[in-house]
Amino acid sequence: MMGLSALEMIVSLAFGYLCGTIPFGLILTKSAGLGDIRSIGSGNIGATNVLRTGNKKVAALTLVLDALKGTLPALLMGWLFGPQAAVLAGLAAFFGHLFPLWLGFKGGKGVATTIGVLFGLFWPLGLIFIAVWIAMAVLFRTSSLSALTASFLSPVAAFLVGRSDLILPAAIMGVAVFLTHRTNIARILKGEEPRLGKSRSA
Repeated sequence: MMGLSALEMIVSLAFGYLCGTIPFGLILTKSAGLGDIRSIGSGNIGATNVLRTGNKKVAALTLVLDALKGTLPALLMGWLFGPQAAVLAGLAAFFGHLFPLWLGFKGGKGVATTIGVLFGLFWPLGLIFIAVWIAMAVLFRTSSLSALTASFLSPVAAFLVGRSDLILPAAIMGVAVFLTHRTNIARILKGEEPRLGKSRSA
């Protein structure tokens, strides 16, 4: 990327990826004596699956930490090397969450980390994402549909708030979120996706 040296790019990508690979859902559930989250529900390490353990506090903490591991690399690398480094670090953290080296590249679905990255790059985009998620959740009571809608609209939001430089990063994360939610999309189309507050079997 123009404006960044090779070293700055490598540092931004490496730091972002390493932050993203921290499996907070797995660490917190094991620490709380809830077992291996990968053997529960969908087997996903994200906050939604952690919630299936029945421990709302651990699920909430997972959500916050999964978001922060997107926010902090973007903020720190942006402070050190500029906005392009922030984008690289944020995207690297996002894909680190999806494909953590330590877990055989099987990570989360990326929604919380998307929110965190957006906050790190331009906080109003993070607020818009959350607002869309909440609105859809209230209307349809479906977490995955809320996340998919917010992800789909993030590039549009970037355009509307005058941050055309963030349209592509938002679109990249949005496409990836759709890919990680393939099974959810199939269930939505069949009318089989569980509603908020209701669990589904593994």
